[in-house]
Amino acid sequence: MQAIVNGQPMEIREGMTVSELVETLGLAGRRIAVELNGEIVPRSRHEQQRVTAGDQLEIVHAIGGGSI
Repeated sequence: MQAIVNGQPMEIREGMTVSELVETLGLAGRRIAVELNGEIVPRSRHEQQRVTAGDQLEIVHAIGGGSI
């Protein structure tokens, strides 16, 4: 099935979870944020949240900041 990941069509396995997708992309263990169809998916839900055909995901590196 196909989903849109960071604006690009991507063929993914049916029933794939966000966690599995992150691992497939080589991003496991990194500080990232995942948005699925406009909603942030908390890291605690990555293993349960399934990606379905036509879903739109944005995966970005989380960058910490602070005051100087």
